[in-house]
Amino acid sequence: MQEQALSFRVICKSMGLTAYAALSSSVYELQIQASGQLNYTTHHNKTIEMTKRKVAYYYDPEIGNFYYGHGHPMKPHRVRMAHSLIVRYGLYRMLETFRPVKATEEMMQTFHTKDYVNFLKTITPENQERFERQIKTYSFANDCPVFDRMFEYCQLYSGGSIGGAVRLNHGMSDVVINWAGGLHHAKKSEASGFCYINDIVLAILEMLKYNHRVLYIDIDVHHGDGVEEAFLTTDRVLTVSFHKHGDGFFPGTGDLDEVGVGAGKYYSINVPLRDGIDDESYEGLFRPIMTKIMEVYQPGAIVLQSGADSLAGDRLGVFNLSNKGHAACHKFMASFGVPMLVLGGGGYKIKNVARCWTYETGVLLGCEEQMQDELPPNEFYEYFGPTYNLHIPSTADVENRNKKEHLEKLRNTVLQYLAFIQPVGAPMQERPPDLLPPEAVQGSRHYGRQRTASSDAEDSERAGATLSDDEEEEEEEEVASESEEPMEDAGDASDSSS
Repeated sequence: MQEQALSFRVICKSMGLTAYAALSSSVYELQIQASGQLNYTTHHNKTIEMTKRKVAYYYDPEIGNFYYGHGHPMKPHRVRMAHSLIVRYGLYRMLETFRPVKATEEMMQTFHTKDYVNFLKTITPENQERFERQIKTYSFANDCPVFDRMFEYCQLYSGGSIGGAVRLNHGMSDVVINWAGGLHHAKKSEASGFCYINDIVLAILEMLKYNHRVLYIDIDVHHGDGVEEAFLTTDRVLTVSFHKHGDGFFPGTGDLDEVGVGAGKYYSINVPLRDGIDDESYEGLFRPIMTKIMEVYQPGAIVLQSGADSLAGDRLGVFNLSNKGHAACHKFMASFGVPMLVLGGGGYKIKNVARCWTYETGVLLGCEEQMQDELPPNEFYEYFGPTYNLHIPSTADVENRNKKEHLEKLRNTVLQYLAFIQPVGAPMQERPPDLLPPEAVQGSRHYGRQRTASSDAEDSERAGATLSDDEEEEEEEEVASESEEPMEDAGDASDSSS
């Protein structure tokens, strides 16, 4: 079996990744069936038991073509890689899959200022020299560069989050996934930490039209400062962020005593962590805190930001979570049965991001136990060496600096804060109109449930659209570096990142 899999990789590598994408389904089917040990249906056509949840999934093939620039750690290409695995594992068969409707300027201005949105729409790499003053005003710098079609990128990832909120509001879905979203650092009139438009805030504002209370959870390694700041003075949104804090780590906010202001006091919960936290320690905080929040706050909807830079080995992160430990948060929150919008976020070791979000898609569908660890053939297969496995283990020799006493203090203090939380309602008033009418989010569907192996290959090949010369060279370098351990140093972890 191992020899056949290896020979398959060698054949495909010699023919190039494009041929690999086109041929992988049929070649893999023939080889594995001949072995008598496994067959193609293991990943694709097997009848998989799943929960009765209605899970929707937003994806646009164009998302992987956006490029922040050479050397920049944020790579939208990781969303394309995750989608490829979601297709190859056959998970999309259990999803209602949609292309996002692009967010308009008016939609963005429900949170962001008109001048800021106009600037985003106007500036390009070719004309940016004319906007030196605005670039400084809106905090565009090395971490938030101006790149080609930047505004369209914002429209796509924000449109998926807004569309997901509308679907949840109208009971069309129980869970909605938008891995391209989750850009939690953007402020009202400021770019920050690779984030330009705060799609999370836009989605929560939409949810508040139908829900008295919305719960926001952030498991990115960086503090969810943009979302917390947007709702700092209200009790209708409770934000909770589990993140690295201290040692100059970006963005520098999110200490334990930062709990909100005015009517929002105690409705901003921060869990500041130290380097190296592992699955057991993380779960020992997450479960009791979230159990108490669900008990006392009783949200009508949940938004879960799933930044994968909290995984072990991330290029900018300092935590030591496995993908199973990361996904345990999704499984636990889904168990409450509250409508939930699941978004992406940070994550800078792209082979880990893609595998993590694929596995979490399976978790939300309730079929993760039936996802084989050996990755199915896909057009990005060489990225996942040397193991070619789905699961990402914690790193054995990383010190967990979160000692028992520190964790107990965090847990006890947060639980004390939560004693002040009460379920709140909104005054009776006329409901604002939906940003997107329900028929718009119904009509954008682009993948049906009934698919064939050949159409799988077509989707995967289309998802693997060509990269620019600079991006292709950079990705090849990353594949080579990630295939070697230990991983090369990614620089100062205090750098801005999502």
